[in-house]
Amino acid sequence: MNRLAGKTALITGASSGIGRAIARKFHEEGAELLLMDITEDVLEGGEPTHKLLNVPFFQGDVSKEADVEEAIRRAAARRGRLDIVVNDAAVRSGKKLTDTSLEEWNRVMAVNVTGVFLMCRAAVQRMLTQEIRNEARGRIVNISSQHGMIAAPEDFSYGVSKSAIVYLTRQIASDYGQDSIICNAVAPGKILTGKGGRAVEPRWIEYSHRRTPLPRLGRSEDVANAALFLASDEASFITGENLMVDGGWMAS
Repeated sequence: MNRLAGKTALITGASSGIGRAIARKFHEEGAELLLMDITEDVLEGGEPTHKLLNVPFFQGDVSKEADVEEAIRRAAARRGRLDIVVNDAAVRSGKKLTDTSLEEWNRVMAVNVTGVFLMCRAAVQRMLTQEIRNEARGRIVNISSQHGMIAAPEDFSYGVSKSAIVYLTRQIASDYGQDSIICNAVAPGKILTGKGGRAVEPRWIEYSHRRTPLPRLGRSEDVANAALFLASDEASFITGENLMVDGGWMAS
């Protein structure tokens, strides 16, 4: 416990699913949080995350530069420092290439790629002004996907967007490692968050079980645990990595 004590963290996409689990885990470990999402509604149901944890919430769109810069400012304001940023906000269209409209493509890219670019840029700019503590000026954890490395069945734009996050993570790690800024990603496999819709259709659940060597599918807490490790001082010599949390999917 208290692995993040004294650290300030900004988490995007924090209202639901994996982002909600990361927020809860970081809160348990002592981080001071600012949660960001486009809505406070919990897609899988329940009390809003920020109310459950009694932490600040900023309602904003990661694809908008002004919202991102305001979120970074608010996160750093209370202690004069931003130690951790977790980029979890994402959308998907759930369509093949030939069925994807330009509007759908642009929205997925705006949130999943441009949003991460904007947040990483603002975070690094802030972190560069900070002193080094425990061998880091700051840490970024991006949520990518196994589908950033293999095809995303019937979800073309999502897969392309997540492949961009894998590259972006490595580039930032390479460019800013000498400044003691650490950047990694977590790549979830099939994670059951409690949300409904396309992701839990029987055909996709059956497909995911066939592809996953372990006898269960993932839970949001599995990703949260990995994000916690990468955000902690325990990961002081790990950067540019895309940590698979997939039950062995990519190994088989």
